[in-house]
Amino acid sequence: MSNPTVNTNSLGDSETKAGDPIEKIGGATATYVDQRLGSNRFLGRNLGKVFPDHWSFMLGEIALYSFIVVLLTGTYLTLFYNPSMAEVIYDGSYVPLKGVHMSDAYASTLNISFDVRGGLLIRQMHHWAALIFVAAVAVHMFRVFFTGAFRKPREFNWIVGVALTALALGAGFTGYSLPDDLLSGTGLQIIRGILQSIPLVGTWAAFLVFGGEFPGDDIIPRLYSAHILLIPGLILALITVHLMMVWTQKHTQFPGPGRTNDNVVGYPLLPVYMAKAGGFFFVVFGIIALIGGLVTINPIWIFGPYTPDQVTAGTQPDWYIGWLDGALRLMPNWESVIFGFTFSWNVLIPSVIIPGILFTGLALYPFLEAWATGDKREHNLLDRPRNAPVRTGIGVMAIVFYGILWIGGGNDIVATAFDLSINSLSWTLRIMLIIAPPIAFVITKRICLGLQRRDRDKLLHGYESGRVLRLPHGEFIEVHLPLNEKELAVISGKEDLRVLPAPAKADPDGVKNKMYPVQNLRHKLSVFFLGDNIEKPSQAEIDAGQAHAAHGAELEAPLHEYELLDQDPVGHGGVLHHPGMAKTNQEQIDQRQ
Repeated sequence: MSNPTVNTNSLGDSETKAGDPIEKIGGATATYVDQRLGSNRFLGRNLGKVFPDHWSFMLGEIALYSFIVVLLTGTYLTLFYNPSMAEVIYDGSYVPLKGVHMSDAYASTLNISFDVRGGLLIRQMHHWAALIFVAAVAVHMFRVFFTGAFRKPREFNWIVGVALTALALGAGFTGYSLPDDLLSGTGLQIIRGILQSIPLVGTWAAFLVFGGEFPGDDIIPRLYSAHILLIPGLILALITVHLMMVWTQKHTQFPGPGRTNDNVVGYPLLPVYMAKAGGFFFVVFGIIALIGGLVTINPIWIFGPYTPDQVTAGTQPDWYIGWLDGALRLMPNWESVIFGFTFSWNVLIPSVIIPGILFTGLALYPFLEAWATGDKREHNLLDRPRNAPVRTGIGVMAIVFYGILWIGGGNDIVATAFDLSINSLSWTLRIMLIIAPPIAFVITKRICLGLQRRDRDKLLHGYESGRVLRLPHGEFIEVHLPLNEKELAVISGKEDLRVLPAPAKADPDGVKNKMYPVQNLRHKLSVFFLGDNIEKPSQAEIDAGQAHAAHGAELEAPLHEYELLDQDPVGHGGVLHHPGMAKTNQEQIDQRQ
């Protein structure tokens, strides 16, 4: 079959002279749509958009694809789930619970697990996909934070990411509570305590959320509406905004050959990137299906229905809520009565104040760093974490803080498994929560600075080969090799910022500087962020260092050629000889004489 010949007139119309009828229909349809929407120009401009290729960019794709799996499986589950707290007597397939009084929500979840075809698989896929979604969002945020991808012009996209993280936690918790089993009911009991700890309005807030006395009859239908409609709608809206921003702005990329702040090196959207993305979606879907079919999660039939006078023992919430549970467990039992009102600091601080500070600080961090460093430039090239030691230290410190709280969420399990005193374990974790994060910050910062010094040495002296060469005049030198093009581009891509100057308390005329406290704070923060930075050598120093390394490699090159002529005349692994060398001691003596 010959390719069709296309003639384009001044109006942009095209006429297919020859070819497959399907191609004719497709061309005519495209022309029809283009005349009304101008789609050809839009598609031609955007389908060739270039995306960089790096494994870390797949983290965001995993989050997107797992969320799609959540939507697909959740749609199936809504066909069989009944969000009602009306009391029923179970008469399903699970014999140990036959005749037990329970809510209709719990009974319908049991029916999905045991009586709906494929129900347990879909339900477990839904749960695993939700866990992977939250994990992928969190790790994607780590990548963005540690590489400085939140800097100008992407501050708003960072805020969208923080909001998506919070919504992901909300979506997970609301879905986790829907089965109305003893485990999820215990979680709702904790939420009620958190609401009641809020000063002045706590009791009213709890009554408002639960529709009266706990547990009431309204909470499951309300959580269901939030879980399938409100939160997913907000997540979809923010994902759309996020992708639109990514599409409009240049995509970030790591330093490398030919990569600058003004270009993007990678593959076009069509056909390379779309083919890879489509295949990767099915990989994610397949892995979730495999895990959902092989690994049991949240076996609600073991916990039984929720009753307010019972609490599950030895169970843990999903991992992304574990840090809040740990914060509640590790907080000492502090309470105060002020003006007749009881302030439960043991609940208010870990569950309201600390999360509020963390998420607020997370959202404002890009603006704080830009203000402290005075960096107002656009950044399309990413930082290597070692080149931002303070930022990297703050990130590791936050991870250690989270990890200790997460361990605290299972302090009873840890104490039982290792035969420890739960009180001693709790006090150990409390002390570690105070001293471990700063230690992690200092260690991480020192490691980053050490790696910076190593990079500087590579630029000035080349790459250490580990081989020692003796020169003709007797000097011993270690042979350094010049960096290859890729490594040189990566290391030399480091950007150095100067510490902001200290402000004056008064001007030359003696007029007091009213902004001195703020400017002095900014100066101190600038010193904190940039004061220990290892400055990158000048381009002349880099060129001289690489030339010196190349010279050493040239001195060594003839030796490599000489070694290629090595022979073993004996043939049993003896000392190697070169052509013309003496094979016996007598021959060596004769040659010397």
